[in-house]
Amino acid sequence: MGHTLYDRDFYAWANEQAALLRAGKLDAADIAHIAEEIESMGRSEKRELVNRLAVLLLHLLKWRFQPGLRGNSWRLSVKEQRYRLASHMADNPSLKSKLDEAVADAYRLALVEAERETGLSESTFPAACPWSYAQMIDHDFWPQP
Repeated sequence: MGHTLYDRDFYAWANEQAALLRAGKLDAADIAHIAEEIESMGRSEKRELVNRLAVLLLHLLKWRFQPGLRGNSWRLSVKEQRYRLASHMADNPSLKSKLDEAVADAYRLALVEAERETGLSESTFPAACPWSYAQMIDHDFWPQP
């Protein structure tokens, strides 16, 4: 079985498929791979949400459990992730239906990183995310001990 353009040069394949679709040549388009790539893009948007939430949660955990080490860097990391999350959600409003799952996934990742970065035991931290999404993205919310 020969390698298709899809296998050999994804960029060229994508441009070729876009041109076919714009020209209305659906019979010539690689519909199966186009559908697969569109689904993959959706998964990557959810992964981006989880990754942004994990970074935010990590810094909120450090803020809450290491108050003596609070500094401008942590504050700015929280602020940046809040802006990035708001923008990502504005671009992908249907991800709202995946928020509970994304927060749970992100919190598990944040716990591992918090334990690594703080040297504190995992048992120091709540087993489940202690904050709502609304709290996490609220620019006035800063968890206190």
